[in-house]
Amino acid sequence: MAKKPVTFTLNGRESAAFAEDGQNLLDFLRRSVGDLSPKHGCGQGGCGACTVLIDGEPHLSCLTLAESAAGRTVETASGLATGPVLHRLQEAFMERFAAQCGFCTPGMLVSAKALLDRNPRPTREEVIEALSGNLCRCTGYEPIIEAVLDAAGERARA
Repeated sequence: MAKKPVTFTLNGRESAAFAEDGQNLLDFLRRSVGDLSPKHGCGQGGCGACTVLIDGEPHLSCLTLAESAAGRTVETASGLATGPVLHRLQEAFMERFAAQCGFCTPGMLVSAKALLDRNPRPTREEVIEALSGNLCRCTGYEPIIEAVLDAAGERARA
């Protein structure tokens, strides 16, 4: 198989690696780049565990070609924290016990980040819509929704 160089920005840092023809972004990030935060769930775009942000928009990395990341900005859950300082979403997930098994957490976090980046004060319904592409088998969604609203400051407005 032919390999192509892919240069992109990953979590604020310039990154480059070789992608095989037809390789999906999930496999590329995990195997070639070493970012293990996006998870392989269903492999068919139905669960959201592999969600990453490309130029600020959520994408299912299992359905996205690695080559399409060339020249773009990719954000994963591993890029949310700044050193030892957690992102406000990560703190809220901990406080609300929104991560039980943790498998869906990376996809939930980046989907929630995309929402808060474009709408810092979403309604409950907007949070539900933003997370609708992510499946959770443990929490029943309520702690996750509450965590996103907490991170958005929704509680302070109520």
